[in-house]
Amino acid sequence: MATESGGGKTVSPRTLAVGGSILAMIAAAIVIAGIATRSSDAARLKERAEAQALPTVVVIAPGSGGSGATLDLPGRLEAYSRAPIYARVSGYLKSWKADIGAPVKAGQLLAEIETPDLDQQLLQAKADLASAQVAEAQAASTHKRWQALLAKDSVSRQEADEKASDYATKQSLVHSAQANVDRMLALKSFTRIVAPFDGVVTSRSTDVGALINAGGGTGPELFTVSDTRKLRVYVSVPQNYAVIVKRGTRATMTVPERRGKTYSAVVETTSQAVNAASGSMLIQLAVDNSHGELLPGGFANVSLELPRDAAALTIPPSALIFDKNGLRVATVLPDSRVKLKPVTIARDFGNVIEIASGLVPGDRVIESPPDGIGEGDRVHVANAELAAPPGGVAGSGAPGRQP
Repeated sequence: MATESGGGKTVSPRTLAVGGSILAMIAAAIVIAGIATRSSDAARLKERAEAQALPTVVVIAPGSGGSGATLDLPGRLEAYSRAPIYARVSGYLKSWKADIGAPVKAGQLLAEIETPDLDQQLLQAKADLASAQVAEAQAASTHKRWQALLAKDSVSRQEADEKASDYATKQSLVHSAQANVDRMLALKSFTRIVAPFDGVVTSRSTDVGALINAGGGTGPELFTVSDTRKLRVYVSVPQNYAVIVKRGTRATMTVPERRGKTYSAVVETTSQAVNAASGSMLIQLAVDNSHGELLPGGFANVSLELPRDAAALTIPPSALIFDKNGLRVATVLPDSRVKLKPVTIARDFGNVIEIASGLVPGDRVIESPPDGIGEGDRVHVANAELAAPPGGVAGSGAPGRQP
């Protein structure tokens, strides 16, 4: 039965039922869409939360050992030739001619010593020599006369031999007195203190009028002369590298007072022994200092160029994990799970570690493993270029290269 509306039109019950069904379907669709949207948002939120809960790591490939490595060690500079100069005679310093920093030549006068006691001893030695020479002349004359009398049988052979013996004794006394004079003259020559070689006066520990005591090493030196045109560099190398650092090994060197400037040095010799107290071997390098820029006695940073095995693998020190299970490295498998691999170290170069065993070239090593990371943990790899290594080598569990 149709109904009549206010406008004169009639709406059948069938039409009303269809319209109600359509409205109900629209409402149901809206409800279902809302539920699906909320469910999708919840799933995405869960995925995002799970992704944020995963630690983000940066992976690296083990480096190749083809290029040379450096070993950075502290060293000390010393003059190639250094001579502390002591007095050989006692007296008073009369004058000095060269102060610290003065360049000197071999044989150049540094100071003069006044020796009144030695002067008197020299006069006495000369007087003793003159007396011995007079006695020798008298003995020689007597010996000659007695030899002539002996030829005429005027004296006995015994008396002639006694005169000959006396003459020989007087000759020996002359030789002794002459040697004593020569010794005094030699000592007198030491009143002039001269430079032993070309160099620079690096210390002066005396002044005019100072009392000078003869001797060597018992007191402060009067002067120190150093040849600084070439310097020695002494470095203590750890025992691990004792067999690697050899004569001819090249190095670069820096000093604090010359920022940004490097100097070339070469290993001249090694001690060929390990110091029991420090566990290191002393090596000596030579560095040119013709421009006088390096200071003897100073500190230097020395970088020794070391050979490296071309087949060796290297990683940064930050990649190592050391705990109760020993030394390990965290690697990432293709499914983004962590695999911990035990490793052994061949050599530690400071900025890189050379691995002896435990890694293969295709491993993806976590550069800085987070604290508490464990076997099988999932991680998020930040650098996607290493997310899928070619050939599926990573995580294969193959043993590392043996040295």
